[in-house]
Amino acid sequence: MNHTQEEANRKAKPVAPKVKELIERTQSIILATRDAEGNPNSSYAPFVQLDNTFYILVSFMAKHTKNLADGRKASVMFIEDESATKQIYARERLTIDTTPSQIERDSETWNNVVAKLKETHGKVVDVIADMQDFILIALQPVRGSYVNGFGSAYFVDEKLDILEHRNDVNHQSK
Repeated sequence: MNHTQEEANRKAKPVAPKVKELIERTQSIILATRDAEGNPNSSYAPFVQLDNTFYILVSFMAKHTKNLADGRKASVMFIEDESATKQIYARERLTIDTTPSQIERDSETWNNVVAKLKETHGKVVDVIADMQDFILIALQPVRGSYVNGFGSAYFVDEKLDILEHRNDVNHQSK
């Protein structure tokens, strides 16, 4: 490791985690799913969070919907807007492994979540919620990681609480 890299590592101090604030500033999540053959698919969806679960209203016209409806685990990411970041390599982000489940149409949960989606994302939700190819998916967090700068990475549990600082891996250079 060269002198400059050593100095940078010493100066890199963890920044206090603000997981819930990042989620509150975000209107959509980035989705990573896989199909039955294991082929990856990435997409995004507007979301709402109720209790500790994320909900998305998605169409079967999208590949990720079938992947989620089939119950395949998914990863979701919340990430700081590029225009707001000071360092593109150190954008604040939260990545969570989730277990998806489909919510029954017109159930109490469906109605509550659709109302919250409408409140958050507007009247368009009324239109798409009535379309039969749209389904409501619950994404239950399992575990994840939160990064908010160089040397500032954390493990996150299913409640999105910080477990510990990820200080076990040092950056190496030539």
